[in-house]
Amino acid sequence: MAMANPLSSSSFISPLIYPSKTKTPLLLLSSSFSSSSYPIISADQLSILSIGKSRIQRRGRRKSIIIVQSKGSNSADAPDRLISAICYFYPFFDGIQYGKYVITQFSPIQTLIQPLIPAIRVFKSFPFNGFLVFLTLYFVVVRNNNFSRYVRFNTMQAIVLDVLLIFPDLLERSFNPKDGFGLDLMMSFDSTVFLFLLVCLIYGSSSCLLGQVPRLPLVADAADRQVL
Repeated sequence: MAMANPLSSSSFISPLIYPSKTKTPLLLLSSSFSSSSYPIISADQLSILSIGKSRIQRRGRRKSIIIVQSKGSNSADAPDRLISAICYFYPFFDGIQYGKYVITQFSPIQTLIQPLIPAIRVFKSFPFNGFLVFLTLYFVVVRNNNFSRYVRFNTMQAIVLDVLLIFPDLLERSFNPKDGFGLDLMMSFDSTVFLFLLVCLIYGSSSCLLGQVPRLPLVADAADRQVL
């Protein structure tokens, strides 16, 4: 009597899948179904299918991710912008005396400073006004968490910039030449300090009015450490 071939497709189907680095079969099917329903899948085809599936899954995950960005210190409403912009007038008013040479020599700067003269006179009317403004800005604004970090950071930058004015003041008190090369050097130094304050005022105030975060040289890192 003839015996059925055990390897015939009608009685035994064995689609074996071998990976590229091993000979262990990954899939073994034994059933009475025909081999046309379950074709043998090679390792290369399986690899391609796995890569395609992983890419589809990654794309699905990317679409499902929602990126949330907090405003932080990079944006502020109109009152915050206005308060921050006004704070930069404090170091400029306190160091206006360093512009005594530049203002008298350049008429465009005189025209720029002219609208600020009444406020400068009020600021300079009392000797302790600068110190009182310093205490007010530091304890009422910087140390007050009711204000946004945007306001406190810009206020702290203005305070640190004003504190730096101690060094040119000490230099002027120590070296006060009356004429010659020493006077020319002191005039250049005072003019440089004034122009630096003017640039910081224009850059800081305009950036705040636009809702941006100005980072002044020499003072931005110090202000960051003070504002928590």
